[in-house]
Amino acid sequence: MSVRGYAGTSISTLVKETGLPKSAFYHHFESKAGLLSAVMAQGARGFFEAMREAHRDPPAGGTPRERLGWYLRRTGEVFVHHEEFLRLLLVLVMSKEADEAPEAMRTVIDVRGEGRELMRHMIRSSFAGEGEAAADAVADALAHFGMAGFDGAFVSLQSGDGKPIAEFMEQLADALVAIGESLIAGRRGAPGG
Repeated sequence: MSVRGYAGTSISTLVKETGLPKSAFYHHFESKAGLLSAVMAQGARGFFEAMREAHRDPPAGGTPRERLGWYLRRTGEVFVHHEEFLRLLLVLVMSKEADEAPEAMRTVIDVRGEGRELMRHMIRSSFAGEGEAAADAVADALAHFGMAGFDGAFVSLQSGDGKPIAEFMEQLADALVAIGESLIAGRRGAPGG
């Protein structure tokens, strides 16, 4: 499904690719939509498990740039090892072709939400030295932008642009920190800031 899309993947194709009988698909999943839901749920569990493992023991010191760079480098490594899941996720987001599989689409929405929360956590942790209120404000302001950066980096990786994911993650860290520092400076200059 990550190669052909949901609509372009028939049960016959799944039977041919896996060698499993058609009855096995219907017995375990009831439909192609049920299979997609199970695939998305399993992929999400594996992806976020890998993210939690990669982000274990973050650096306690350093600048916001050093800390965010650490998080994003590890995130890029996880991306590379979960390409099929992320490709399927983006195909579903972009095409809306799985609207007939509401459970799978709920999983897509949940994954995007969990991803934004993870991005928010990475940004907030990176700016924690600026104070709780400032770190929260920066994280809230930049979580969606950070996700857009991830999406773009992943699309570029998939299109074979030749730029390694690590380079994108370094540039994303630079951009997020520059914007975050600008937001903090603006808060300091504002009345009551």
